[in-house]
Amino acid sequence: MSDSEDEAVERQVKVVLVGSPQVGKTSLALRYTQDTINKSYQASMGVDFYLKRLVLGNERNVNVQIWDVAGSALAGKMTDKYLYGAHAIMFVYDVTNSNSLDTLQDWVTAVRRAARAQERPPILALVANKADLEHARQVKSERHHRFANEHGMTSYVVSAKTGEGVSLSFQKVAAELLGIRLTKAEQEQQQPVVTAEILTFQEAALPKVPQAASSSTSSVCNLM
Repeated sequence: MSDSEDEAVERQVKVVLVGSPQVGKTSLALRYTQDTINKSYQASMGVDFYLKRLVLGNERNVNVQIWDVAGSALAGKMTDKYLYGAHAIMFVYDVTNSNSLDTLQDWVTAVRRAARAQERPPILALVANKADLEHARQVKSERHHRFANEHGMTSYVVSAKTGEGVSLSFQKVAAELLGIRLTKAEQEQQQPVVTAEILTFQEAALPKVPQAASSSTSSVCNLM
């Protein structure tokens, strides 16, 4: 096969996103494929599909097929069909919701059951979403890494809202599947520039702080 024919071959990669409702699976898929997110929450039904074409190393025409599986699908009869044939499973949870990580244990069981019939099991990745809400974090880093290690997962911390880490996590998963090592420059290309929002207030809108009365003596409150 000539070099031109080799470049024309499309590599298909199936990546499945699983996790509880409202953890941001759809937002991650939208951020990676379209660099946008839905500002209003809409629950997924069944499975939604997204496609990203990219170039990794010497590979050409790599198609990353993203299957966004609804959180409610875990209790349905189609789960095995959604998971079957996946090259990679990304287990997504919300760092501000401890229960969303607990629920992933049930998804691990479902994934392992569906993978029994596969000649090559999928690679597994743990994705902590909503990293921009660090002030509301419920899942500590130690617990995140412990869960990933127990189940043989690579781990990522991302924010679909800001885009931080999203593209890089998908790129690394695809690269692992194809046996490609990303260079430092290639990894840096996937990191977005996150800018802080600067808020300005009109002086009249700021609350007035009452001035303490001037006194040369101090008062002491005694509790009997």
